[in-house]
Amino acid sequence: MTFEPNESLPQEEVDERVDEAIEDNQVVLFMKGTELMPQCGYSDRALTLLTQYRDDVEVVDTLESLDEFRAALDRHSGRETIPQTFVDGEFVGGSDILKQLDERGDLEPKLTA
Repeated sequence: MTFEPNESLPQEEVDERVDEAIEDNQVVLFMKGTELMPQCGYSDRALTLLTQYRDDVEVVDTLESLDEFRAALDRHSGRETIPQTFVDGEFVGGSDILKQLDERGDLEPKLTA
């Protein structure tokens, strides 16, 4: 099913996508855009930080239905900001947190444990 840019997915469908992505993947990044075409600098930075240690990061493009993804992610993390990273079902943070973890040497062990 294809949606026009101003259409959005039903909240229930987005909730299910978010739940499944977090449950089914060790590392998942909810970002604006795709791996090949990040659509914001924060998403690009988060993707770069994650993929320097792992090549199996699941990427979910939230632009398809941004408001609904924000609401669904808020249920898991208490935050609506994007990008958001989850590792083993646990919310880790956005690009700033990933950068801080990397600078302290804590990101690689978290992603490869």
